[in-house]
Amino acid sequence: MLNHTSGLPDYEDLMAAAEKRKGATLWTPTHQIQDAEVLDLLKQEAAGKFAPGTQWSYSNSGYVVLGLVVAQISGKPFREFLRERIFVPLKMSQTLAYQKGQNEIASRAYGHSKEDDAWKETDQSPTSATLGDGGIYSSLTDLAKWDEALAQHTLLSEKEMQAALTPAQLTDSNKPNWPANSDRPEGTPVSYGFGWFLDPYRNHSRMWHYGDTVGFHTYLQRFPADRLTIIILCNRTDLDPESLATKVADLFLRRAHGRSLP
Repeated sequence: MLNHTSGLPDYEDLMAAAEKRKGATLWTPTHQIQDAEVLDLLKQEAAGKFAPGTQWSYSNSGYVVLGLVVAQISGKPFREFLRERIFVPLKMSQTLAYQKGQNEIASRAYGHSKEDDAWKETDQSPTSATLGDGGIYSSLTDLAKWDEALAQHTLLSEKEMQAALTPAQLTDSNKPNWPANSDRPEGTPVSYGFGWFLDPYRNHSRMWHYGDTVGFHTYLQRFPADRLTIIILCNRTDLDPESLATKVADLFLRRAHGRSLP
């Protein structure tokens, strides 16, 4: 599930299918799907998209289920586990896993989308309440603390981190490819570890990830050998954080190595 080779269908697709069967809207920005409901939708499926380990397909369902597993094993809510094991030890005082009615976020940004010549607040979607695959609010300062903990292995040991830096292979030992209807051309090789895309950039090793929802776009890429991490957080949908991060990487790598980039 951590590297998206489980075959679990993405719950957003299951939501759409459930609403089509019912002929009604089941979830809204004010009545959002919860983690337990994601598990219920998965239980109704007779089979996965493919046999585990035979293909690669990004699935938010896997991360939701993993969050539920953590809660079950730890005996405490997932938000509390994150707070005790990550946020408090790293002094990430501006970071929390948000659950409406359970905790609050001070001085947070709200998402916005541009419609014609006007801006509209688009802050929550029907899927904004799930935790295993999202729901964490943070700041650049706190994410820098998290990044430093990864670099110094104070959060995970070097050995523990290695699994995240090892690209997944399929059961037939082939490398996985991007499926149809994804962010990259179908059939393009995809290199993915535990929670990180791992393809290099301009011959520099790189780990990266992105995220988006209504009103928000985010992008983070780390160049461990170059001691460079770029974090882009946008609360507006007209910006391309991947492009912005790439421009920053080009400026840094060009200056650091004193030459033109390939």
